[in-house]
Amino acid sequence: MASRNKKGGGSGPLSFLASVYDLDTIDTRFTTPSSVPYRASLEKREEDKVADKRAEPPKWRTPEFYLYYLILLVVVPYMFWIAYDVSRPSDPRYHNFEPWLQDGWIPGRKIDVSDAQYRTFRMNLPFMALLLIFHPLLRRLWNAWYRIPQDLQKSKANTPEVADARLRQRTSFDYTFALLYLVILHGFSAAKILAIMAINYQIATRLPKNRVPAATWVFNICILFANELGRGYHFRDIVLLMTENPTLVSAGEWLDSHGGIMPRWYVLFNITILRLVSFNLDYYWSLDRRGGSPLEKKQLDPANLSERDRVSIPANPQDFSFRNYVGYAIYAPLYLTGPIITFNEYISQQRYQPATIARPRTLRYAVRFALVLLAMELVLHYDYVGAISKAHPEWSTYTPAQLSLLSYFNLHIIWLKLLLPWRFFRLWSLVDGIDPPENMLRCVSNNYSTLSFWRGWHRSYYRWLLRYIYIPLGGSSFRSVKDAIRSVVTYLVVFTFVALWHDIKLNLLIWGWLIVVFFLPEIAAGYLFPKRKWESRPTAYRMLCCAGAVANVLMMMSANLVGFAVGLDGLESIVRGIFRDYSGLAFLVTACGVLFVGIQIMFEIRQSEFRRGINLKC
Repeated sequence: MASRNKKGGGSGPLSFLASVYDLDTIDTRFTTPSSVPYRASLEKREEDKVADKRAEPPKWRTPEFYLYYLILLVVVPYMFWIAYDVSRPSDPRYHNFEPWLQDGWIPGRKIDVSDAQYRTFRMNLPFMALLLIFHPLLRRLWNAWYRIPQDLQKSKANTPEVADARLRQRTSFDYTFALLYLVILHGFSAAKILAIMAINYQIATRLPKNRVPAATWVFNICILFANELGRGYHFRDIVLLMTENPTLVSAGEWLDSHGGIMPRWYVLFNITILRLVSFNLDYYWSLDRRGGSPLEKKQLDPANLSERDRVSIPANPQDFSFRNYVGYAIYAPLYLTGPIITFNEYISQQRYQPATIARPRTLRYAVRFALVLLAMELVLHYDYVGAISKAHPEWSTYTPAQLSLLSYFNLHIIWLKLLLPWRFFRLWSLVDGIDPPENMLRCVSNNYSTLSFWRGWHRSYYRWLLRYIYIPLGGSSFRSVKDAIRSVVTYLVVFTFVALWHDIKLNLLIWGWLIVVFFLPEIAAGYLFPKRKWESRPTAYRMLCCAGAVANVLMMMSANLVGFAVGLDGLESIVRGIFRDYSGLAFLVTACGVLFVGIQIMFEIRQSEFRRGINLKC
C-alpha cells in the first residue's frame, strides 16, 4: 500500500498531481480490503500484491485503442462546443434563459446560477471554510480544558482506559458543540429536533427488544412524511391546534421568527433520520452480543480494527448513552449532508483515531476538492445547460445533438453539485479526526453498469441501505423463480424507500422504480451470457458486454433525467425531439458508437485496477 503512494512520491508538480488523483487519496477503503486493518495493509508492498484473477493483459497501446483515442480526441471537444454554442449570447433563445445568469468572475462571462442547491453552497462556502478552521481549533481548546488524566497521558499503550478517556473527551465536545450548532442553525426549532431524537432514543432503549426494529422504522418513516406535510411544524400552527388565544399565537409567531440561519430545518433532516435508524438498530443488535466481547473472542486489537470490524462490532453497553447519541446524530461536520457513518464506527473512531488520518493525505484531498470546485465553476461559466432547462424551453427548436448534449451536461452538473458538498464536509471531518466513507468514487461518465453505478453513487448511503434494509430483507438471489420474485420485491422496497427519503414526489418514485426495472436486463444478461462460456473468445465477449453497456448507459441517463433534472414530461419532449426525423436517428446511432468507444476505455480502466489487485466493484 505504501508503494501506491510512492508512485507519485517524486518531486515536482506532476508527481504531486498524480498523488492527488491516486485512489488512496480519495479513500483508503478503495485500496484496502474491508476485512484487513489499514496498518496491516501498509506492511504489504504493491509488488507482493496478487493481481485480480479477472485481470487481462493491457490494451492501452494496441491499434484498437489508438483508434479509440483518435475518435475521443475529435468527439470530446465537439461535445463541449455544442453545449457552449447554444449558451452564447448570439443564440436566438439566449434571452429566454438570461434571467438565470449572473456576472461571473471570469472576464466577459456570466455564470449559470439556476441551481438553488449549488447557489446556496457557493454563497456560503467562505463561511463554511471559516467553520472548518474554527471547529477543530475549538476542539483543541476544549481538550486543553477537558484533559485526559495525566497518568493516562503518560501511557504510550492504547489501553482501554486511555481509549475510554479519549472517547469521553471527544464525545463531550461533540455533544456540547452539537447543541450550540443546532441553536445557531435552527434557532428555537432545535427543540423540535431534540424532541424527535428523544422519542427515537426512548424507542430503542425502553421498548421490549422484539419491538425495537419495527417501531424504529414506523416512527422514522412517519417523521419523513410528517416533516414534509407539516413543513417543519411552525409554533404558530401548533398553538392554533390548541387555542386561538392572540397572545399565545403571537408568541408562536415570535418563536417562528427566530428560526436561526436555516429556518427550514426539515429540508436536510432526512440525513439525520439515517443516523437515528443506525443508532437504534446498532443498539438492538448489540443486545445479542453482550455475553462476551467480540474483540476478545476474535483476539483483535481494538486500536487497529478493519473497517468491517469497526462497523459490525457493537459499541460497549455504556456507550449507547444519550450524550453519545446526540453527539453522533448532530456531529457538526457530517450533520447537514453526510457522508454517513454508523454509530458503531463513530464510537470506534472516537476511541482510537484511525490510522488512515494523515495530514499529507488530507492536504491532497483538499487540493482535489479545490480542483473539482474549479471544474464546476468553469462548466457553469461556459455551458448554461441548467439555465436552459430551467427556462422551460421549446425543445423542438433544438437539434438532436443539442438536446442530447444538454441532457448529458445537465447530469454532470447534478453530479458535481452533489459531489462538492459531500467532499467539503468529508474534508472537514478528516481535519477533525473522523474518517467517513467517500460518497463518490467515479465520474458520472465513467459508469456503464446500473448495479455498479448504484454502488459508487452516494456510496455511504448505499452501504447504509445494505446494512439496515437490503441484508435484513434477505439480499438477492436469482437461482429460482421464487428467489427472483423475492429479490425483485426487495429491490422495490429498497428503492421505494430511497425515492421517498430523497423527497416525496412522483417523479422520484418513478425514478426509483425505473432503476429497479433497469436492473433486470443486466441481471438477466449475466445469466444468459456467463463469462465462463466465452473464455475461448474474450474479445467477442468484451464487444458483447460493451453493446449491452451502451443500452445500460442510455437507460441510466433516462432514469436520472426523470428523477433529478427535467422530469417525465421533459424527458418525453427530449425523446420526441431526437426522433422527429431521420437526422435524429442518425445522431442516435453515432452517439451509441461514441458510447461504445467510451465504454471500452471504462473496461480498460477497471482492468488496470484489477492488475494492481484492486476491485472497487463499481
